[in-house]
Amino acid sequence: MPFFLSCFRRCAWLGLAVFLLALGGCSSTRPPEGITPVTPFDVARYQGRWYEVARLDHPFERGMTDVSATYQRRGDGSVRVLNRGFDTGKNDWRQAEGKAKFTGDANIASLKVSFFGPFYGGYHVAALDADYQWALVVGPDRSYCWILSRTKQLPPGVREQLIARAQALGIDTQALIWVTHERTDPKS
Repeated sequence: MPFFLSCFRRCAWLGLAVFLLALGGCSSTRPPEGITPVTPFDVARYQGRWYEVARLDHPFERGMTDVSATYQRRGDGSVRVLNRGFDTGKNDWRQAEGKAKFTGDANIASLKVSFFGPFYGGYHVAALDADYQWALVVGPDRSYCWILSRTKQLPPGVREQLIARAQALGIDTQALIWVTHERTDPKS
């Protein structure tokens, strides 16, 4: 019996350590070192639909095309986030609803976003068009990056400008996936 209890305790501690490491990794809300979120930032101008023009690969978006994100300010100051896209593997539309909160001053484009209960990840607008027509967004680290636009495609000059900005921030722009937008979203 003592051997069983000893093993159980070790496994319990190991499980707790893994859980805490995962929790810490999922809850990073600070911008990566050397990346300064846009200020001043106006969430009222940022809300509405954005098309994902490019992204770095992650399992939660793998195989997705026609991806958009819609942001809507809530009365409590948080932001409703609705991500939609076409899953080519399942041949069907998918969506995920989340909630974003400012990590500090609402004039600074640094938010934390959650799609899974109490687990938040950083969402930092690192570059933003003066007319809120495109945005370069970085997550909790440089392995998360999105180029967003109010239109499904960017003019070549703007695209090159955003690639250069992302490179200057230490983003691996060679790994960017350029998202196609060929389907009509039935919920648009």
